[in-house]
Amino acid sequence: MARKAQQFKTKKEPDKKPLPLIGWGIIAGVVLLIGGIIWWNSFRNENQWTHIQRFGIRLPMRYPIHGIDISHHNATIDWDKLKAVKSEGVRIDFVYIKATEGATHADRQYERNWKEARRVGIRRGAYHFYNPRVYSSLQADNFIRKVKMQDGDLPPVLDLEIEAGKPVDIIIKGVRNWLTIVEKHYGVKPIIYTNEHFYQKYIAGNFDEYPLWLAGYSRTHLDDLAENAHVLFWQHSEKGWVDGVKGYVDFNVYLHDVETWGVVGKN
Repeated sequence: MARKAQQFKTKKEPDKKPLPLIGWGIIAGVVLLIGGIIWWNSFRNENQWTHIQRFGIRLPMRYPIHGIDISHHNATIDWDKLKAVKSEGVRIDFVYIKATEGATHADRQYERNWKEARRVGIRRGAYHFYNPRVYSSLQADNFIRKVKMQDGDLPPVLDLEIEAGKPVDIIIKGVRNWLTIVEKHYGVKPIIYTNEHFYQKYIAGNFDEYPLWLAGYSRTHLDDLAENAHVLFWQHSEKGWVDGVKGYVDFNVYLHDVETWGVVGKN
């Protein structure tokens, strides 16, 4: 054992050769690849999509102000439960409530929802579902008769999502008339709710001075469109759920800084 140990000690170590250039190239390539993957994943998730179990959907956590929109389809809402909801820093900061449709229809849950939202302290707004078959002035009157706004309420919304077989110019003319009447009455520019297709067909170039609320469930981001079209709200999912509301509910985010949230609705 001693002799073997002595031989082992006197055995000459082979000289270490420097890593060939090709080896350094492979290492550099791997580092670049890993960095590229990290950058791409970060780019794709710039809205910080995070699945929040309590809401059943992914939320774009880049935006701190979240809300829902409701109508009679959501049945009777438990507003105290809704107000109490908070999960992973997310709560329901605002709610848009359907008020009217066409010339005579009023949502059967509107009165209760409008009062309850104010009572529990969730910032509220009202919307009108636009029917192109009906005179726009009658639709504006229907909304004005029903909706009594107070300080802190969000601007009125015109929901444009059906064409009803009407020509483009007729729809544009009617929408403009509704917006003009409602803006004059409340002293604030209404918001136009629509999807990207309707935006391109009816809104772009015709109503650029009005704020928008866009629905888009498959988009990963709306940065370019938001900047160009003055988008205030983004409806990013129609499959959320929340305590106090039965069934699926639409989820939205406010796309701008928290510091500007308090002045929304003030011309």
